[in-house]
Amino acid sequence: MPLGRGFISSRLSSVINKKVASLGLACAMLWALAVPTAFATQYPLPTDGSRLVGYPEAHIVKEGEHLEAIAKQYDVGFLALLALNPGMDPYLPEPGALVRLPNQLLLPSPPHSGIVINLAELRLYYFPEPAARAGGETTDAQRAVHVFPIGIGRVGRETPTMNTYISQKREHPTWTPPQSIREEYKKQRGIILPDVVPAGPNNPLGEHALRLGFGNGEYLIHGTNKSFGIGLRVSAGCIRLRPDDVAWLFEQVDVHTPVRVINQPAKLSVEPDGRVMVEAHRPLSKNEQETKARLSIEPDPQVLAMLARLELSPQRYRAALSVQEGVPIEIATLTPAQLRAWQRLERADVDVKPVRRTEE
Repeated sequence: MPLGRGFISSRLSSVINKKVASLGLACAMLWALAVPTAFATQYPLPTDGSRLVGYPEAHIVKEGEHLEAIAKQYDVGFLALLALNPGMDPYLPEPGALVRLPNQLLLPSPPHSGIVINLAELRLYYFPEPAARAGGETTDAQRAVHVFPIGIGRVGRETPTMNTYISQKREHPTWTPPQSIREEYKKQRGIILPDVVPAGPNNPLGEHALRLGFGNGEYLIHGTNKSFGIGLRVSAGCIRLRPDDVAWLFEQVDVHTPVRVINQPAKLSVEPDGRVMVEAHRPLSKNEQETKARLSIEPDPQVLAMLARLELSPQRYRAALSVQEGVPIEIATLTPAQLRAWQRLERADVDVKPVRRTEE
C-alpha cells in the first residue's frame, strides 16, 4: 500500500504531541537546540560528514497571529510553513494550534563555502571561512552555517542557476529599472517608474545590495521595502532577503565571495549513523499552468538501484518525494555492513545494477 503524508508525519507528530502534553501549552518551542538569532538561524557545521542540522520545532498559535507573522518571528519562509502545515488557514489559524517549523534540514551537497542558494527550497546558506589558528592554520571546530529564507524570481522572470561571486557591495543603493520592468509596471499596475529610483523607503532594493558577477551584473542579493514576500517567488529575478538578514550578511561577506545558485528539489544524505534521509520540496513551476498543478519529483535511478542492491524497499523514498514537506524524512536505516557497502558503491562511481526483487 502506498505510504501517504500521514504515515510519513506520524512518528514526528506523535513525539511532538507527547512533548506538548508533558510540558504544557506554555512551552511553544520543542527541542530548540539550533541557535536562532535576529539575523537568520545559525547551526553548528557538522564535522563527521553529516549533512543533517537542526531539530524539529513547533509554535503554538496565539490569538490574532497568522503564518506570515510566525514565519517572520522564526525567520523561515512563508511557503515552507504552508508545505509543513497543510490544511491550516494561513491568515486565520486557530489559536492553540500547533505549527510545525522547518528548522531541521539537510545541508546542500558540498562544497560548503561562501554562499549557496537552493532555489527550490527558497533558502540561502552562508558558510563563513574557517577560523584561523596561530601560525595560519585553519580549523573547522567552530564553523557554523547561517540559513536565510529568500524570495526569488517569479514565473517568467526566473532566477537562473549559476556559479559566480559577489562583484560589488552597495549600501543605500539606487535602482535603475530596466526597460522591460518599466513597461511591465506601466501595463500591469499603471505605474510609471522613473529612470532611477533613489535610495529610501520607496526603493524595492532596500538598504543593502550585493551584486553578482553573473551575466552583465543584473542579478542582486538585496533587501526589500515590503513586509511580505520572503519565502515566495515574487521578484524579477533577484534574490530578496528580509532587511535585518541582508544587513547582517552584507557585513559578513566580501567582494569575490563565491556564490553558487542551484535548483535541487530533493536532497539525500546517508548519515554517519546509517540513516538515509531525504528532504523534498515542491519543484519550481515553469509556467502559469504548473503553478496550479501538483508537480512530482522523479526518483533518482541511482538511489533506486542502491536501495535495491542493499535489498531495501524504495517505498519510503518515493513517499518522501511525493509528500514534499520540506523537512528531512528517514527513508531507511542501514546496518554497519550496508553503510560500508553504500559508501563503497558511491566511491566506485559505477552503474549500480539493481537486483531483481518484488516491491512490497
